[in-house]
Parts: sequence; C-alpha cells; structure tokens
Amino acid sequence: MNTYLALDFGGTRSRAALFDRDLRLIRRAETLSEVREGTGPVLRRLADLGRSLLEADTAIAGIGIAAPGPLDADAGVIIKAHTLPGWSHVPLAAMISEAFDGAPTVIQNDGNLGALAEYHLGAGRGADPLIYLTLSTGIGGGAIIDGKLFSGADGLAIEPGHMRLSLPDGSHRRWEELASGTALGDCATLVLQQSDRPSSLRNLQRVDGQAVGDAARRGDELALRIVRRAGEWLGLGLVNLLHLFNPEAIVVGGSVSTLGELILGPARAVIREQVLYEGFYRENLIRRAALNDDVCLVGAALYSKLQLEDGHNPN
Repeated sequence: MNTYLALDFGGTRSRAALFDRDLRLIRRAETLSEVREGTGPVLRRLADLGRSLLEADTAIAGIGIAAPGPLDADAGVIIKAHTLPGWSHVPLAAMISEAFDGAPTVIQNDGNLGALAEYHLGAGRGADPLIYLTLSTGIGGGAIIDGKLFSGADGLAIEPGHMRLSLPDGSHRRWEELASGTALGDCATLVLQQSDRPSSLRNLQRVDGQAVGDAARRGDELALRIVRRAGEWLGLGLVNLLHLFNPEAIVVGGSVSTLGELILGPARAVIREQVLYEGFYRENLIRRAALNDDVCLVGAALYSKLQLEDGHNPN
C-alpha cells in the first residue's frame, strides 16, 4: 500500500504519522524532541519515530517534514531556527531521505504547512487570504493568498513570531517573547521570583507554559493575569497582521490556543480597541484550528503529495 509519512519536528515535541493516498490517518506516534542533544541524536530519534509506524509491506510514496524556519524548502535545509539551539544549515530532508532508503522527501516551514492544511481541510477551508498561526514554544505562521501558499521572494515567509513590538519602557521584543508558551513560562517565573503573590505555581519544580495554562484553567489568579497579558500582546500582533493582509480568516492552532477564550478573549478586546477600521474585523475572523495537534502532520503529508503530483522530485 502506497503511503505518505509525515514528520512534525519542533523545539519541544516530535510527531510522526502515516497517511494513505487519500490522506486518511493510519497511525501516529510522538516523543520529546530533546533538541539540546544535538542534530545526530535528535535526527536518529526522529527517524526511529517514523519507522515505528511502518510494517513490512508499507511502501512510502513520499515523506513530508514540518520544521521550524527559516529554512530553504527547495534545498531541504534548516537554515537557522530560534527554537533549535545550535542548528545551522542542517540538510534535514536529505538526511531523512537517506534513513528511509531514498524515499522522496520534502521539507517546509511548519507554519506554512499548518496554513496549507487548514485552508484545504480545516477551519479555514476556502478562506482567502488566510493567515494561520501556531502558538506553541514560539509563534509560527503561514499565509494563503489567491489560493496558493505565500512563501516570499526567497521562500522565507512568513515568520510572524519575529515581528518586533515596543514595550512601555521603550525596549523592543519579538512577538513570540510576549505571547507564546515559552513567554507564559518565562513571565510566570519572573513574577514568582520578584514578588510574593500567592499561586499554586510556587509548588512546582518547573514552571513552563503548560503549567501556567493548567493553573489558569483552575482559576489561579496569578496565572490568569499572565495569560490575560499574553492575550493582549497576542491581540496587538494580530492587529498588525489584519492591517497588512486584510485576511478573510485567521486560524489559530498550537498548544497555547487550547486556552481558548482565556487568551483569545483579551486578544479580541485589543483588536476591537486598536484596529484602524471595523471593516478589518469581520465576523468569524479568528477561528480555532480544526486539525488540532495533527495540523502540521496533515500539512506535511498534503505537501508531499502535492509536490509529487506536480512532478517535483526532491531527490
């Protein structure tokens, strides 16, 4: 049976899934990325994760990889990714292809693949322009314009998490430093160190974005305050995207998006307050991703299939 193997490789978790020719999910698996171990051990773990899904009679038509950018999709190389410390000009596609006996392998920015998947099969189906955002370890994203993936002059677009925003003290920070899962954990850690505010987070050995989100869902006031503030920064970045793209839909996925209205409510309030003209903020503009944790896996499989159908042979 011809199948498509999809690998979603991020700064925190790695996922793999096997799809049939109609992009129906057959099996999936995931593990921690452990990126600080270096490229060799990490890539061996990623290949082993993919192999764990295969059976003796499995034939791989193509492999699609979702990875953080910036990257060179044509060359199959991760140029430099902020969420992958020390990774520079890593020929990921070629290395994975070799691990699977030369199977045709393509690589694309994870945010771009999320946009592709949600546009064709998810919450943004047919919306044009479409902006997709993944709120996770960082903030990634992709854009569909005129029904096609927009990747810019050199294939480097879009990197929304690296938009610069000004803080009240006049300093500038990247958007993902203010509204990502990492930002939630970093902000909570700083507040706990610099104040004596009561919080259930003080009982934890490790305070990360997931811990802050869990505490906020339980009603922890300090955690709720941090999530609300991140939501306000999220809204400010969204206003910039509205003014740039005038999208029909913005689809939001990633682990932080599971906080729902705890973070999206403050974001919407900021949008309504800051948007240039109410016509930018259409009904049903901001949508939760329909494909959830599998969005980049679906996008990677779809991208591999589309590339092969278009006659693109990456190897």
